[in-house]
Amino acid sequence: MKVKGLMIDPMTQMPIIVLKAPEGDAVLPIWVGLFEANAIALQIEHVSTPRPMTHDLLRSLIDTLQARVEKVVITDLKENTFYAEIHLAHQGGKVKVDSRPSDAIALALRAEAPIFVSEDVITRARKVEMTRDVAESDRWRQWLEKLDPEDLGKYEM
Repeated sequence: MKVKGLMIDPMTQMPIIVLKAPEGDAVLPIWVGLFEANAIALQIEHVSTPRPMTHDLLRSLIDTLQARVEKVVITDLKENTFYAEIHLAHQGGKVKVDSRPSDAIALALRAEAPIFVSEDVITRARKVEMTRDVAESDRWRQWLEKLDPEDLGKYEM
């Protein structure tokens, strides 16, 4: 998946990371906190800060330990909460680290690592949408599938 953009949910005023499959029409919105959205926005906009932000520090620490972020994976969806893992390569071995999706995505952007989403998560996320009011769910899904870069403002990827 690629970060298609960041936007604000007009209903809750919470930031949403919009992930989209490079091929196909799979779209996954993930609601995140303001600080997490800011960390992602800074990287999307290539803004450097005078002192390292948390995700910059984490990347520096990984680099200093001679490890590498191989990928991040959104692995699960439980009770409307997404779960993720950061996959690291270190000293010829592999390490998985539990993470919030927003932190994993912020780190992946900094490390230029790919972002994956389990097919099961995409399927279950669609089912969660289906359980909401059907008209609202259909409208929301159609809107996400037809996202135009103009709709996402300056955070379009």
